[in-house]
Amino acid sequence: MFGMGLTELAVIALVAVMVFGPDRLPELAKQAGQMVKKGRQMANAARDELREELGPEYADLQLRDLDPRALVRKHISDVLAEDDEVAPASAATARLPKGQTPPFDVDAT
Repeated sequence: MFGMGLTELAVIALVAVMVFGPDRLPELAKQAGQMVKKGRQMANAARDELREELGPEYADLQLRDLDPRALVRKHISDVLAEDDEVAPASAATARLPKGQTPPFDVDAT
């Protein structure tokens, strides 16, 4: 959970009990749960509103699709896939048979 192990969670719980006391801790946990629930409702409402504004062609839109890192990864992988499909071996990348010397242009040097 969030990259934390059991020991980290135990330390956080111990510090919370020491700071807030065992009397107020259940109330604070309930408030934290309500805040998370409210945040999730707000995110879902924003997603639904965005889908409604963009129209039916974006009905399957997910908020994680708008992550810039994911967009860049997707476009790069698409371009690489196109290059693999389309790019034939060019003269610059073609290998010569063993023992054959490459062409030499005196005027180019």
